[in-house]
Amino acid sequence: MSNATQLIHSIPVDSLTGSISVPIYQTSTFVQDAPGQHKGYDYARSNNPTREVLERTIATLEGGTAASAFASGLAAIDAVVKLLRSGDEILAVDDIYGGAFRLFTHIYEGFGIKVNYVDTTDVANVIDAFTDKTKLVWLETPTNPTLKISDIAAIAAVARSRGALLCVDNTFASPALQQPIKLGADIVVHSATKYLGGHSDLIAGIVVAADAEVGARIRFIQNASGAILSPHDSWLVIRGVETIYLRVKEHSANALKVARFLEDHPAVDKVYYPGLTSHPGHKVASRQQSGGYGGVVSFTLREDTGAAATKVVCATRLFKLAESLGGVKSLLCHPATMTHKSIPAEKRRSAGVADSLVRLSVGLEDAQDLINDIGQALDLLIYGRKNAAAKAPAAAALWL
Repeated sequence: MSNATQLIHSIPVDSLTGSISVPIYQTSTFVQDAPGQHKGYDYARSNNPTREVLERTIATLEGGTAASAFASGLAAIDAVVKLLRSGDEILAVDDIYGGAFRLFTHIYEGFGIKVNYVDTTDVANVIDAFTDKTKLVWLETPTNPTLKISDIAAIAAVARSRGALLCVDNTFASPALQQPIKLGADIVVHSATKYLGGHSDLIAGIVVAADAEVGARIRFIQNASGAILSPHDSWLVIRGVETIYLRVKEHSANALKVARFLEDHPAVDKVYYPGLTSHPGHKVASRQQSGGYGGVVSFTLREDTGAAATKVVCATRLFKLAESLGGVKSLLCHPATMTHKSIPAEKRRSAGVADSLVRLSVGLEDAQDLINDIGQALDLLIYGRKNAAAKAPAAAALWL
């Protein structure tokens, strides 16, 4: 049985009514027969039938034993860090999501948890950065926003030998392309806002644990801290997940076409997409991902300035300028001033996030339409508005 078929039929039919769609149990509490005697649910912060279906579905999809659904991706990350104690250290990928950097640096370093940032594309860097206090290795692969690829299996072996947990943020690849737990990771996190939900209509996070004991600790932290996902948003993620294999396949196909176009455009300096053979992590990505390379493409401009990037991101029509990614509609952003603005400029640039870097979330529109759109925006940097219109009158009629 294929993964797609297994996923669709792992989402249960409602046993009470036969509803093919999971019911939304929009309730705060559950009636008990006697004190402590109930049908498995007592208070909706602790558990909810709709949320439970989502958690079981994602745990199965990722190959884990347990999952917990949170009110946001950052709430999910926060719960994982709460596994640590003051004096512990995190070894984290240098090209990290700005929100995770803000949480690690401005919140948890204040509680005595030190974070060491390294380029995890080279396993030797990970080995060298380990200390006796390293208790958690934090990977994104592909990373946000330069799509660096780290060898999950190799780093998992290092972490295991040193008694540390490995957590992989699998948001960009999604479980449709990559299952880190099967490669040795202990924990997987998702911003379910992105490809799991898939429609830009919710905020959610997921933590999946390989080990039942770790999963139980995460569930305890969630119940104690209260950052739960609502029943309706849980239902929205379930609805989105049903089509994840179809969506991510098309996202990946479109992204590869856009990336190849960008490689040949004279205004573009570097293109970051693991599906390109020119990408330094292409071989590792091909080994640990299957079915595609994801829907995110980033690139820098030959005119390496924030002003040039701003001109591009404000000139597209199909690519909408917005935070986030992974939805049906194509989005783009300028990480230096948007998603990664909380990271100091020097650290941001050293991790590869240049001032001219633009991140695309390639959606499900026709690929040629998307190429035309980003192409005319880039042409403005070279030809100017009037000359760009003369160079490509058909595109100009649509966009200029």
